[in-house]
Amino acid sequence: MTRFVRFQHGPTPVYGVVEGEEVAVIEPHPFSTYRPTGERVPLKGLRLLAPVIPSKLVCVGKNYLDHAAEMDSEVPDSPLLFLKPSSSVIGPDEAIRLPTDLTNEVHHEAELAVVIGALLQRVDEDTAMAGVLGYTAANDVSARDFQRSENQWFRAKGFDTFCPLGPAIATDLDPGNLSVRSFVDGELRQDGTTADLVFGVPRLLSEISHVVTLLPGDVVLTGTPAGVGEIAPGQRVRVEVEGIGALENPVVDRQRVDDRPDGRG
Repeated sequence: MTRFVRFQHGPTPVYGVVEGEEVAVIEPHPFSTYRPTGERVPLKGLRLLAPVIPSKLVCVGKNYLDHAAEMDSEVPDSPLLFLKPSSSVIGPDEAIRLPTDLTNEVHHEAELAVVIGALLQRVDEDTAMAGVLGYTAANDVSARDFQRSENQWFRAKGFDTFCPLGPAIATDLDPGNLSVRSFVDGELRQDGTTADLVFGVPRLLSEISHVVTLLPGDVVLTGTPAGVGEIAPGQRVRVEVEGIGALENPVVDRQRVDDRPDGRG
């Protein structure tokens, strides 16, 4: 298994391969033929960034029976697809900024995310996996009040900072049998497994590729297990996906952050 990370290295973001307690810097990136630069940096203390900024994030709703049940909903006959904008992406330790002036019910959703490595267009399930670079952890942050009141989920799912990704892209995992968990302030909220996905990764990629072309760097969120719940300013959310690592993000009030002179939380 290879674990790619993207991190701030001087003035520019770069990619590297995790090797024990160090990261071997590569160029240009893992979405093409890459080579090591020969430079190595300690993993500890690195400012990790979102492992990719995709052209699009394709998401899947109601893809676990237990989550559909807790939302008082039924599982659809085919994958329920929606988009999140790339501007919703943040990386590890970046703040989820809640628009408390607009919504008062925002939930976390821990998910396995698929990172596309090669163009996928109208592929079948047998060949879809050849286009996968690897997997990362995602938090499909969702404003439930908007989701209930609007038929389209763009507003509910699309706010800036509503898609934390990271901490790494891990290759050679079995996406059909990985634990997916979330914690809020250390309290376990979700504890599921991708073995319970209604529609597995090959099916999802095939169906999506018949609608839109998936490009290298695109990300597919596969759905969330039961246990979703509200998050509030001052809390910290942790998403763990087996084989990938932990993605942690603080939660802040967007209004209070934006009022600060430096705009930081």
